Amino acid sequence: MLKREFKTRDVQRMRNIITKQHGDKTGVQVGYSKEYVERKEGDEWEENNKRWTIKNGIKMTINKLDKLKSILQIPLICPICKQPMNKGRLDKVIYSIHKQCSDCIIKYETKLKLEGKFEEYQQNINKQGIIYHIKEMENVLLELAMNQYDESFVTEAGDIETWKGKGTNIQQITQDIQEYIQKLKDIVRS
Repeated sequence: MLKREFKTRDVQRMRNIITKQHGDKTGVQVGYSKEYVERKEGDEWEENNKRWTIKNGIKMTINKLDKLKSILQIPLICPICKQPMNKGRLDKVIYSIHKQCSDCIIKYETKLKLEGKFEEYQQNINKQGIIYHIKEMENVLLELAMNQYDESFVTEAGDIETWKGKGTNIQQITQDIQEYIQKLKDIVRS
């Protein structure tokens, strides 16, 4: 005597197994079916309040830091010589400056030395470094001009403390920085 009642779905499943039609359906399902949209490489779309794209066959989200990541990311092979960039920190530093591997830079600088143009190349690199430093110092001056000279901090206890510079002469500091910037500009011009 059977203690269980067989449903038509169970009987149909047994028929499918006996007739070796293992993948056939045993019932009809009714419900929601999502519309399928075929996407290709490089397509961009918005879904669930996110931006999506397909890169190298993989669906990926797009966020605001992707541009920064692409700037900071070091490729596996050099874009110039197509050799692997596997010299660790050396290739990381060289690529961040020159956008090529250390071997390419060594070959280029050796070629410049043979042609007698290396000193000029080195001076241009040094000038670019000084110009960058001048911009940083001008930003410091701007920050000093915009600052109220008082710093407020919240302690661990939740109290607000205001620190005032003791005996600092902001005008003297500003003048010293301006003189330093002028010296740097004179070095760049010479």
